[in-house]
Amino acid sequence: MTNDQKIKCNAIIHTASAAAAGVGAGLAQVPGSDNALLTPIQLTMTISLGKVFDIELTETTAKAAIASVAASTIGRTLTQFLVGWIPGVGNAINATTAAGLTEAMGWTLAEDFAKQYERNKG
Repeated sequence: MTNDQKIKCNAIIHTASAAAAGVGAGLAQVPGSDNALLTPIQLTMTISLGKVFDIELTETTAKAAIASVAASTIGRTLTQFLVGWIPGVGNAINATTAAGLTEAMGWTLAEDFAKQYERNKG
């Protein structure tokens, strides 16, 4: 990954993570309700990351890419179920978890796309 690509990925991933944190914090007391808003954020992030590496992704291929790294959402669901309903604490934990998982997902995808870019380039 070039320095320019890394800078672009950083901006895309951090923007998506901040948005995910806002959604997670705002909807903590309604289990599962944030999924409808987190999915478009993560789809947009994935498609944007693809563009950094000249990879055109449709919504379907972006969903497949997300699914390949999304097993960790089980942990978010469990955390939300256990403490997400507690006002204040649940909001903070859900925000942190949503942001952290989006961040991890973004960097995993960026690394995968960078490898694919290098294979296609050479």
